[in-house]
Amino acid sequence: MGLTLGELAVRFGCELRGDPAAVVARVATLGGAGPGDLGFLANPHYRAQLAATRATAVVLDAQAAPQCPVATLVHSNPYAAYARIAALLHPDPPATPGAHPGAHVDPGAQIAPSASIGAGAVIGPRCMVGERSRIGAGCVLVADVQVGADCRLHPRVTLEPGTQLGARVSVQSGAVIGSDGFGFARDGAGWTKVPQLGRVRIGDDVEIGANTTIDRGAIDDTVIAAGVKLDNQIQVAHNVQIGEHTVIAACVGISGSTRIGARCMIAGAVGIVGHLDICDDVVVTGLSMVSHSISTPGVYSGGIPAEPSAVWRRLVGRFKRLDALAGRVTQLERGTHGSKPGSKTDE
Repeated sequence: MGLTLGELAVRFGCELRGDPAAVVARVATLGGAGPGDLGFLANPHYRAQLAATRATAVVLDAQAAPQCPVATLVHSNPYAAYARIAALLHPDPPATPGAHPGAHVDPGAQIAPSASIGAGAVIGPRCMVGERSRIGAGCVLVADVQVGADCRLHPRVTLEPGTQLGARVSVQSGAVIGSDGFGFARDGAGWTKVPQLGRVRIGDDVEIGANTTIDRGAIDDTVIAAGVKLDNQIQVAHNVQIGEHTVIAACVGISGSTRIGARCMIAGAVGIVGHLDICDDVVVTGLSMVSHSISTPGVYSGGIPAEPSAVWRRLVGRFKRLDALAGRVTQLERGTHGSKPGSKTDE
């Protein structure tokens, strides 16, 4: 589907510098674009490719526009504008309503007429699937699951009993939502499993990445609020609460009963200890360990950047000597503070 630059400028609030009748049909990188392609520049790292681009037009900001040799769609947030245009030029293929002959739908399930159920999917008792939602091949909705309107479950998603999805939720392949939380009570030399009786409740417009796991609550529910975006291979433990529009990158581990506020950004491989409160508008940089609650918005870091191996070994050696050095400093301070006027330490 091709669209004119004039149409795109009006629809997405861009300033057009170029021929409004020019047509673009697809998106491409600046370096790989050709006629009919729409490129974009959001990261200054790629500005060197701008001068040689062969795209029909480029989405960028006003500062970069004078350096562009082709038509431009100027926007204050070029990446967001590009994302909206790309979704329009490359829409998802329409789903075929109804259940595939190879799917199993329990007689007690309620499936909207416009919903699509893929091959090998299993829809358990008392499940509900909303209008225009797509349940991919091999998905399992165990029992009492609610899926809102316009959701998309990619192949092999598992929704355990009682899981609730709002509208327009996207879940990538391999994700498991509503699995038992890791709850065990010490019992002598062994462990006794604590029953996990809660659910998982997910708000509207949430996206969940591939192989991410969200555990059900132990008693209360695990809650993912509207607009949250979760990357691949994230572990969300039981009774965690994540506030609206928070984004979390891959390989993050969130321990049980932690509460994360709204509009937070958690970078990759962050570890968060359980029973913490993280307020709104917090950024945690990659590989950090969050071991205490955060009550003030801001940027927090805890990881040590990689160094050449020889430098790192020297640093580790110094780390090991810090405790002994601190002890020596303490002794010196005590000696100085405890001395009397006229003593040798005052000379």
